[in-house]
Amino acid sequence: MRRTLKILLIGILGILCMVISPHLAIASQVSTTTKQASVDFTKQQAIAVNVSLSNAANELKFTPDRFTFNAGKRYKLILSNPSGMKHYFTSKDFADAVWTQNVVAGNVEIKGNVRELELKPNATAEWTFVPIKSGTYELHCAIAGHTEAGMRGSITIQPSV
Repeated sequence: MRRTLKILLIGILGILCMVISPHLAIASQVSTTTKQASVDFTKQQAIAVNVSLSNAANELKFTPDRFTFNAGKRYKLILSNPSGMKHYFTSKDFADAVWTQNVVAGNVEIKGNVRELELKPNATAEWTFVPIKSGTYELHCAIAGHTEAGMRGSITIQPSV
């Protein structure tokens, strides 16, 4: 009886090994593929894009006012405000659609989510990010009257290729 039970258990273990081993091999392949698919975006060269919020004549406009970014690429917006008044670079939905590496303004580096940037007269800031979610997003200056006077634009994120 013991010998029969022993043979039965060995047979069940053998069947389990045959059933489980292909799944273990698949799991191993999936984890290897996942590791290969991970990308360190901070190692990509950032694509610089200059943006002017107004100009020396205090015109209420972004230059340029239309932007197109590709998902999965690293960008650095180099924002400047050459005017005599403060302005905002506001695009909440765009900010939600990117991974922000940092914002550098003066001797300060800010990390984490960004909703809008306020640039005082003659200030500059750099916003480094990677677009994640494709779509078209509104850009505007949140100061009363500035959007209506023409300080608006659009930002498009195209899917990665």
